[in-house]
Amino acid sequence: MELKKFYLEQLEREAAASRKVVERVPEGQNSWKPHERSMELGYLTALVATMPGWLALMIDRDELDLNGAEGETFRTKPLKTRAELLQALEEGLERSRNSLEGTTEEHLMTPWRLVMEGRVLTEGPRYVSIADGALSHMAHHRGQLTVYLRLNEAKVPAIYGPSADEWH
Repeated sequence: MELKKFYLEQLEREAAASRKVVERVPEGQNSWKPHERSMELGYLTALVATMPGWLALMIDRDELDLNGAEGETFRTKPLKTRAELLQALEEGLERSRNSLEGTTEEHLMTPWRLVMEGRVLTEGPRYVSIADGALSHMAHHRGQLTVYLRLNEAKVPAIYGPSADEWH
């Protein structure tokens, strides 16, 4: 199987799981967080909603400088409504679908890097960056968000298996 086909299929599954979680986030509680060092609910939800678009960035650019001009436009900004969050998810998903469909296996083998303050934070083949820096990273933050849901008495959806809120 080609990597791009594999990633297209995985992206669809992960985006569907993220959509289910974002749909359950209570509105009007963006500033809530479980601990002083934790992310705010609004920021974390926006992060999960926008992460499906990260694959396009990793395919279409050779690097992201978090302190550069593109880094500022890339930074996650909280969104106020569930509709805005779901729209951001769908727009990022569409960009990443298009980028994956238009790429080649050879291009996925070329380097991509994340830079900040002149330091290379990560560098490696795009296919590794997509797997670790986008898809696994998305699952990690979505998992955090399900804990936030539980702590806010919202129902947690089934993602990779049954959920206590949906299995009865």
